[in-house]
This record gives sequence, C-alpha cells and structure tokens, in this order.
Amino acid sequence: MRAIRFAKTGGPEVLELQDIDLPHPGSGQVRIRHTAIGVNFIDTYQRSGLYPVPLPSGLGLEAAGVIEAVGEHVTTVAKGDRVAYCTGPLGSYAEANNVPPERTVKLPAGISDETAAAALLKGMTVQYLLKRTYAVKPGETIVFHAAAGGVGLIACQWAKHLGAVVIGTVGSNDKVALAKDNGCTHVLNTREPGWSPRVREITGGNGVPVVYDGIGRDTFTGSLDCLAVRGMLVSFGNASGAVPAFEPGILSAKGSLYLTRPTLFHYTRSREELQQTADDLFSVIRSGAVKIAIHQRFPLAEARQAHEALHARTTTGATLLIP
Repeated sequence: MRAIRFAKTGGPEVLELQDIDLPHPGSGQVRIRHTAIGVNFIDTYQRSGLYPVPLPSGLGLEAAGVIEAVGEHVTTVAKGDRVAYCTGPLGSYAEANNVPPERTVKLPAGISDETAAAALLKGMTVQYLLKRTYAVKPGETIVFHAAAGGVGLIACQWAKHLGAVVIGTVGSNDKVALAKDNGCTHVLNTREPGWSPRVREITGGNGVPVVYDGIGRDTFTGSLDCLAVRGMLVSFGNASGAVPAFEPGILSAKGSLYLTRPTLFHYTRSREELQQTADDLFSVIRSGAVKIAIHQRFPLAEARQAHEALHARTTTGATLLIP
C-alpha cells in the first residue's frame, strides 16, 4: 500500500510517499481500509519534532473507513463495519492501517466517512473543552481563538448551541464573515493591536470566565489579559509555537487565574468514554446544530502541500487527505 512516511523531523518537505507492506492484523487488531483521512495540527507538531515520535515513522492519527480484516481475539467489531479513529496509532496518512478496536468508534447512519474523518478529532476535542474542561453555561461570554479553523468552526457553533455568547478571534480580516456565520457574536483579529482590551470593552470591563487558546505563543499573554478574576485559560494547542516559559506569579497578579493544558487522550481513556464522547458529537451534528465544513481536500500524495497550507494559516474548516 501507499503511505506517507518521514525519517527525520523538519518542515513539510520531510514527508515522503512510499510503498510499504502492511501485515495482516495481529491479535487484538483490525485493518481499516481508509476512505478519508483527517489532517490536524498535532500532525505538524509530530513531524516537526515538537512532539517527538520514534523515527522513521508514519504520520496521522485520524481516518475513517471500513474494516477489511480482523485479527484474533477481536469481538467488539467485525469485518465490514464502518468505523473511524483519531487517537492513534500513528499511520493514518496511508491507504490502510492496523488499529486496536478499542480505539475505534462505530459510525452511525447519517454520518458519512468524510464527515467522520473531518470531525472526529476536532469535534471530540470541542466536546471535552466545552463540556468537561470548563463547562460552558448559558449566558456566559467566552473567547475562542482561531474561530475560522477546523476546531474553531465546530466549537463556536456548539458553544452558541449551549447558549454562550462567543467572542471569536481570527488571523485575517477575510475570515471574519466565516466566523460570524458559525456562531460568533463578535470577531477580533489577533494580528491587529488592541484585541485583548477589546474583550474587556465587550464585557463591560469584567473579562471572560474562560479563554480557549489553540494558538499558543502569539496569543498567550493576550489571553491572560482577557480573563475575569478566577478565570481559566485552556491552552490546548500550539499553532503559532509553544508557549514560552513564564513565572507562575503572573497568574495571581492578573486575578488568581487558572491555567490548564488538556489533551484528548486523557478524556477518552476507555473505549466507553471514547464512544460516549463520539456519540455526543454525532448527536449534535445530526441535530443540525453543528455543521462540518470540509474546505480543503488533497490527494494522499500531496500531504506536504496540505501541511504547507496549515502553516500558512490559509485553511478554514477541515482538511482531508483522500487515499
């Protein structure tokens, strides 16, 4: 089969399309023939070395498809089942992958393979962010960074559905309308000065109880400045680079703030928790309250170009690779 591999860390140019042999699934594994592959920022962190992985390596955590072979001692899924996965193992940038069945979720009718591959990792991330890391309440005003991105478009729709007033941020003015069309009441450009004081103005000087920040280095200080007393900064990504080291005393100086750095893996530790999280996502999609926007599709062979688009921050919504 064809797969994207990399032997050294670096920019998108380290990604190579190779022909490899995929063995029959071992005991406790299933082989999934991919129909759609999700592209996520965590893939760029692993490729660059920010999140180290053993090399040489495949890449990608998310895909949807059909189970075409089953190893021994597998009883929870069967050949022919439509499934998706998004928490590994690495290697979704390929025509197929061997995956433990406990890391898969079954896809219900009404959820297409492309929707699942576009939404599973991003949407389950939104589920735990809005409902478990900080449970958003009706009437609250929140800040969500990168509102026009893959996670942001889902999050802002879902937060509005939960009754929140959403202040979304974007990196360019041409993304403002998209963010407003997907749940944001206010949209601020973080590349323009004064965006964090504007949050104070919108909230009557109080600040917000929570900021969801997947950008990292470029927005960290401004995010802290947006928070109300005892507010929480949820730092869940590093799209602009890792947050630099800081003195913890800044949290008390700015209002006894909370800071957390969550990850989806810790919110989906068991198969039951994984499926429940996915089912909540599928439910809100099927209700129509959250719509999944797939704005970029690349052939598997063009994974490098997909990563270049992510780095340039020219993408909106979800990006897929099609094997």
